[in-house]
Amino acid sequence: MAELITVARPYAEAVFSLATEQKRLGDWSESLAWLAAMVNNPDVAEVVTNPKHTAQEVEALMLDVLGERGNDDVKRLIAALIENNRLTLLPEIAQQFELLKAKADGVLDAVVESAFPLTDEQKSELTATLSKKYGKSVRLDVRENSDLIGGVRVLIGDDVIDATVRGKLHAMAASLKN
Repeated sequence: MAELITVARPYAEAVFSLATEQKRLGDWSESLAWLAAMVNNPDVAEVVTNPKHTAQEVEALMLDVLGERGNDDVKRLIAALIENNRLTLLPEIAQQFELLKAKADGVLDAVVESAFPLTDEQKSELTATLSKKYGKSVRLDVRENSDLIGGVRVLIGDDVIDATVRGKLHAMAASLKN
C-alpha cells in the first residue's frame, strides 16, 4: 500500500498544482473521481490490465467513457499514465488529490473505527474534540469494526489515537511482558 502512495503522490501533486494554477480544483476533483471509478470497474480494469490491448485502444476506451468530462489536460494525464503503465493508480491519485485539496481548504479527514455504531451526538462530540486538538475542521469517515471489542480508533494522516479495548489489552499485555 505504501508503495502505491509513493508512486501516486507525484502525479497527484502535479495535478493539484495545475488545478490550483487554473483555479479548477472542483473540475479536476470530478474528473479524477470519474477516472478512478472507471479503473475500478471490472470490465474496464480487464481491458486496462490486459496486455493484448494496445495503449491506443486503452486510451480510446478511457476517453470514450469519460466523454465531455475530459478536457485537454485530463487527456494528457491519461496519456502519460498509459505511457508509464500507471493507469491503475488512478484511484490512489484521486485519493491523494482529495487529501491535498482538503489540506489546502484547512480540512482534515479522520477515519474512525468503532466497535459499535456511533450516534450523531457522539460523532458531533468527536468532531468538536478533534477540531479543537488539531485546530482545523475535521471530516469523519466512521466505520464499524467489531474486532475492536469496544471504544474507537481514530486515524488522521499519520496519527493514530487508539482508545479501543483491544488496544488497551495489547498495551497491558506488553507492559506485563516487560
